[in-house]
Amino acid sequence: MRTTTFARLTTAGLVLSALFTATPAAGSAETRGIELSFLGRYSAGSVGTSAAEIPAYDPATRRVFVVNAQAGTVDVLDLRDPRRPRKVTTLATPGANSVAVHGRMLAVAQQAEAKTEPGSVAFFDTRTGRKLRQVTVGVLPDMLTFTPDGRQVVVANEGEPSSYCDDQVNDPEGSVSIVDVRRGTVRTADFRAWNGREDELRAKGVRISGPKASAAQDLEPEYVTVEGDTAWVTLQENNALAVVDLRRGTVRDIAALGLKDHAAAGNGLDASDKDDKIDIRPHPVKGMYLPDAIADFSSRGRTYLVTANEGDTRDWDCYTDEVRVKDLKLSSSAFPDAAELQKDTELGRLTVAADSPKDADGAHTALHVFGTRSLSIRSASGELVWDSGDELERLIARELPEHFNTDNEEDDFDSRSDNKGPEPEGVTVGTIKGRTYAFVGLERVGGVVAYDVTDPRRPRLADYVNTRDGDLGPEGLAFVPAHDSPTRRPLLVVGNEVSGTTSTYEIR
Repeated sequence: MRTTTFARLTTAGLVLSALFTATPAAGSAETRGIELSFLGRYSAGSVGTSAAEIPAYDPATRRVFVVNAQAGTVDVLDLRDPRRPRKVTTLATPGANSVAVHGRMLAVAQQAEAKTEPGSVAFFDTRTGRKLRQVTVGVLPDMLTFTPDGRQVVVANEGEPSSYCDDQVNDPEGSVSIVDVRRGTVRTADFRAWNGREDELRAKGVRISGPKASAAQDLEPEYVTVEGDTAWVTLQENNALAVVDLRRGTVRDIAALGLKDHAAAGNGLDASDKDDKIDIRPHPVKGMYLPDAIADFSSRGRTYLVTANEGDTRDWDCYTDEVRVKDLKLSSSAFPDAAELQKDTELGRLTVAADSPKDADGAHTALHVFGTRSLSIRSASGELVWDSGDELERLIARELPEHFNTDNEEDDFDSRSDNKGPEPEGVTVGTIKGRTYAFVGLERVGGVVAYDVTDPRRPRLADYVNTRDGDLGPEGLAFVPAHDSPTRRPLLVVGNEVSGTTSTYEIR
């Protein structure tokens, strides 16, 4: 066993220093720590307008392509000197939500002007910026990625509703588009086979909750990762994972992700934003994982999935699925201490799902919260292998107590404890000196957490860096391996949605 000093930022950010104990992983060499060092940033010059969201790196040109949703463009940044990223041009991409690079080709997911209409994927030459082709895909393409061989692009079409007001309900179907890059043809894997089977899905634990929505309307793809002929797609609002057969162009399975018991030791959370203190402890609530980003990696010949369990609500015109515990009727048998629990300093302020289980009298028998404030590893079929428990909140409490569960736009201590805490959102994986690491962006308090996931059943916290003095709201992350990096060391590129900055970190 050794003790390693991690999480030290010495340039243009908060200076952090922590001691983590690294223990050997089963059947492997001793776990090694890494250090994320801030190098530089590019600012789009617009705060709070989603001016820097998702980055994608092209090793051939050493450029980063960054979604600037505010301008309706993809900003092209020269990263030959990652200490001073500079914009060299922009690409016109109205409605851009996501970007991906393979070879000389850039793919951009673009939602339609009316978000309930079919969107598109535009393809560009990464060297010249010339637009090559545009194809129509499903409604609200929110994320896309190339298959490893570059022959296909897989698109998560979220299909969000525009309104739930009276007769104005417009709730399009979610789907997954599979684009043949060479031919420009599109196949769509939809969820219509589950229409009429909504109760079956609910019995499995899949959350189907939209007003009058069919399964195909309610299932909302969020993020995609691909290995071989299989794509795994997070269905965030549904607390589920879709497994897509890319050869057949069909959804093979929908796996429910289950619930996390926050009453168990090691799974606690800080549930109140009105107690003026850090108070992470077990509570009688269950967490819906509701993951946003997903990535895959291999260990000993098996594929594993890593998810950032952000949580998300449906809060639309005339409809919301979130409510505070103090406004609920609680079952006296399930919660004999209901009066105490519903105090603001206990669970009263906690945001939970309005459709949490009830008894015949309409009293809630369980409380389901949005997101689990954690990182998870799952098998290829969706079974939980490991979860970080309450480690992320405890990490922030230890390293940044004055910023604990603060928001991304306001430095307001403890303000997010009642609602998803630090909100792990983006995730990517990379290999460094033979070991696999997962990098997770914390949307609210900011910063990036690194875990060594080489042994997927025993991940180890490896580093944490936070530059919230210049970067707010990390959204998307891109890992650059050493052999593709201009510094010959691995890099991490982060798009920060709130500050409109794209930041670069070197990994040692």
